[in-house]
Formats: sequence, structure tokens, C-alpha cells
Amino acid sequence: MRHHGDVSLPVLADRLWCRLHLDRLAGGRQADHVIREDLLAHPETVRSFRWTRWLLVAETAVGLAAIVVAVLLTRAGETVAWAVWFRATVVFLITLTLSVFAWRAQLGYYWAYQRLRLFSRIFPVVTLVVAAIPGLYPSWMVVEQILFSLLMVGIGDVLTSDHMRATFPRPARVPRQERSAE
Repeated sequence: MRHHGDVSLPVLADRLWCRLHLDRLAGGRQADHVIREDLLAHPETVRSFRWTRWLLVAETAVGLAAIVVAVLLTRAGETVAWAVWFRATVVFLITLTLSVFAWRAQLGYYWAYQRLRLFSRIFPVVTLVVAAIPGLYPSWMVVEQILFSLLMVGIGDVLTSDHMRATFPRPARVPRQERSAE
């Protein structure tokens, strides 16, 4: 991705990420497991990650909208509960984290795909259970949580397609003796 000596932002970000050994921190023992390049380049894989990115952009917009609504209500003199501020901030940070997972998964890292897939299943359930607690959030925040959940279900649906599960097969387990020898 070099052009007349310049390096693109994604390349610089990947270099920094690798230099800081963040894949090892986030991925644990599966940090180095990367799928084959031909599987990443497959049109269905490319399409799945495109959909995932767009759904994450929508998630980010929903998260930012919740923060903006809370700010506007506060500026209008209404009291916005601590739970609303906490929830809005957490949703935004979760979405950013999921975007990082999507970025690493798109580069072929199994750990990132697996975490993105796992969280796309867990977060909607947790979100809807919390949204169902009477009086915890105002109605606009409950609607935001439902939208968040629907988008997360969409991400989960894309990532659990037969093609994506075949593209990111579970790595073979390394026996404990071989791991300790490393």
C-alpha cells in the first residue's frame, strides 16, 4: 500500500498494533492463528465484512445519537439519570471495540472473528434484559437499546453464516505439553 514513500493509515495502524503485541493480549493463545489469504479474498467473505462494517457504522450512529440526546436534554434543563449516561457511554465504547475486532477479523485473525461473533450474540440479550427493567431508562433510551440489539443481531447473523463459519474454522488444539515447550 505504499505510494511514493507514503504509508496508508491502515498500514500504520496495523504496524503499531503489531508492535505493541495487542493481538497477543487480545487473542491469547490463538493470537497468531490467521486464515488463508484466499479465504479472505473470497467475494462472499468480502461482502460479509462490508455488511459488518456498515452495521457497525449504524451502531456507532445509534450510540452517538444517544449521547447527543442526553446532552440536549441536559442543556434543556432536564435531569438525565446516571444510568442513561453510563449506558450511552458504554454502548459507544462497545461499538468502538467491536469495530477493532472487525478490523482484525477482516485481516484474518481468528480470535477477532470469534470475539465479534460471541459478543454479537451476548450483547443483544443483555441489552434487552436491561431495557426491560421498569423505570431504569426513559423510553427513548429503551428504543435506542432495541435498535442496538437489532443491529447486533444483524452482525451475528452475517458472522454465523455457513460461509463465514467455514472461512474461520476453529484452530486445532495444541496439547498442553507442546504449549509449555514453546
